[in-house]
Amino acid sequence: MDRTLALLVTAGVGGMLAMQAPINGHLGLHIGKIQAALVSFVVGTILLTLIVFVFAGGMSQGVGVGAVPWYYFVGGLLGASYIATVIFTVGTLGAGGITAATISAQLVTSILLDQFGAFGLERQPFTLTRLAGVVMLAAGTYLIVADRS
Repeated sequence: MDRTLALLVTAGVGGMLAMQAPINGHLGLHIGKIQAALVSFVVGTILLTLIVFVFAGGMSQGVGVGAVPWYYFVGGLLGASYIATVIFTVGTLGAGGITAATISAQLVTSILLDQFGAFGLERQPFTLTRLAGVVMLAAGTYLIVADRS
């Protein structure tokens, strides 16, 4: 995929993620917070199942699943913990606070993953430029979360 297209698609989907917490938070007010997390994952699972079978040739590529290290299967657990957490915290932090805190934590974690080449990533050293980016993002997160006007 072209780098510009990849950036645009990722940014577009990232923008939609900002809607996820308030949507799930309001769903949680009506059916229960943990129940809302379950509904969110069930709906997502249905969509992904349709995509796999309609557009991606089914599960024939899943034959080598036994050769994959166990820790590559925790992605769903990480996603579920995130969804369940933001359903509880969106009322306190708002969509902006949730998004800012999420992106800041993702950036710090991803830079560490890059530094060590974790999970098969190509190693990318930690630099002063990256540190400056983290500091600025952390400052932005603070300003967004601290603003109670």
